[in-house]
Amino acid sequence: QVQLMESGGDSVQAGGSLRLSCAVSGYTYMPWCMGWFRQSPGKEREGVAYITDTGVIRYADSVKGRFTISKDNAKKTLYLQMDSLKPEDTAMYYCAAAGGSMCSLNVRQYNSWGQGTQVTVSS
Repeated sequence: QVQLMESGGDSVQAGGSLRLSCAVSGYTYMPWCMGWFRQSPGKEREGVAYITDTGVIRYADSVKGRFTISKDNAKKTLYLQMDSLKPEDTAMYYCAAAGGSMCSLNVRQYNSWGQGTQVTVSS
């Protein structure tokens, strides 16, 4: 079973930047499909971005042009560079690995999750 550990969350002002990291362990290779999700109090968990082993990348409309997902296979680490942060980006951010043959922003396609890292953006 793959284990995921996020880091990099912090409190920043609007317009600032953060880089989240997700370390992968318990697995020889990076999972073929990995994503970043976020959840605010009282809201459902939503997909932010995903990346596949062949480099296919998709973003939620709300973060396009501001967030960048990437990975380092040698370090078995997934990243999320977040620029031009807005107060509405405030949430707990999770990385996840897909469990089947589909890769999308749908939370139901992911069966391995990290514990999350908190991002707070103040205006």
